[in-house]
Amino acid sequence: MRQEAFTSVLDELNGSSADIEASAVISTDGLMMASLLPVGLDEDRVGAMSAAMLSLGGRIAKELSRGDLEQVLVKGEAGYVLMTSAGQDAVLSVIAKPQARLGLILLDVKRAAEAIKNAL
Repeated sequence: MRQEAFTSVLDELNGSSADIEASAVISTDGLMMASLLPVGLDEDRVGAMSAAMLSLGGRIAKELSRGDLEQVLVKGEAGYVLMTSAGQDAVLSVIAKPQARLGLILLDVKRAAEAIKNAL
């Protein structure tokens, strides 16, 4: 039942912008809870990398006195990967195109993360 709720949130998020290529809900220990990933992206690999980035980001935020981690943003020449906290036990990960309007995507991601947090 929860997975259906997560998938519904991801469907709505992916439909909110043509610049969003993929999205996933991942547990903080790296397990995939729900995803809308393109063919060729391995769910296990995405989950493991997300968990590693969040762990490192959390340590950096604490060590540099920035408080609790809220987001991790990775920008590459082929686009963005954005990871946002969705409660204490889950993370929303989004892959976006390089020309993406980040302001709009961040707003949509914030809403989606809140919906996921409420579904947990």
